[in-house]
Amino acid sequence: MNRPFELDAVEFPFTDRWLPYRDGCIHYVDEGQGPAVLLLHGNPTWSYLYRNVIKELRAEFRLIAPDYPGFGMSKAPDGYRFTPQEHSKAVHDLIQHLNLKELILVVQDWGGPIGLNYAVRHRDNLRGIVVMNTWAWPAKILPMKLFSLAMGGWPIGYWLQTQRNFFAKVIVPHGIYHAEKVTNRLRKAYTDPFPTPESRIPTWVFPRYIRKARKWLADIESKLSNLSDLPAYILWGTKDSAGFPLEQMAKWKKYLPMNETEILEDASHYVQEDRPERVAAAIRTLSKRIEGGVRL
Repeated sequence: MNRPFELDAVEFPFTDRWLPYRDGCIHYVDEGQGPAVLLLHGNPTWSYLYRNVIKELRAEFRLIAPDYPGFGMSKAPDGYRFTPQEHSKAVHDLIQHLNLKELILVVQDWGGPIGLNYAVRHRDNLRGIVVMNTWAWPAKILPMKLFSLAMGGWPIGYWLQTQRNFFAKVIVPHGIYHAEKVTNRLRKAYTDPFPTPESRIPTWVFPRYIRKARKWLADIESKLSNLSDLPAYILWGTKDSAGFPLEQMAKWKKYLPMNETEILEDASHYVQEDRPERVAAAIRTLSKRIEGGVRL
């Protein structure tokens, strides 16, 4: 397989790996050796989001970062509808294909529901979890509901995403607190995966399914108690206006009582872009806690 778009080799110096997926393929990064860490992205990002985390930790961990079908360099199979349920199944299939064991799961944005759907059903395959600005329950707060209606609605939301590539062009830069990090190179890395109106449909489906996946999200929430003994690190950017106030963080602290929590006053929604060194530190700290016996 060849890359569908160009990337700076310094920014993304990783070997491309591809899993045939029906008549499509899943692109993923698999770097380093050591305890397995699965890094899950959200909308409209891809494995590029974790590039600086991977570069810092690959001497200590095995880091696996997939692109969901329709995102990054992955190619969706025919009939794929880009729902979070399908993405979660794709992640499950990748875990099985790579025979990943005793994972540390790292989630943000839609990576939360996608990863937690696996986690609540496979607790025995997890060592720990790092949670950043995400959720795993039906949206109840007004900002998330309004966001879903605006960005995932018809016809305005559909037009914004498919015709204007609004998520990649506008929301990503505004979701990074440190404006100096929003370079032309970064903008290009997030817009290049969506060159045509049709290719941008996945970025419309995600906000739409904040409402459409309520039953699925409720099922995940009903099983979060399965993770009550799971060592966790909660890393939260406070400058996030996309529906992730500290009240959402408090819910995670309730569901993951074996947590250590860090609040970042200088990070927005895309914590991995604002403070990648803190994401790496959270993974490292959590792993040491697990190795030494979990203590709070």
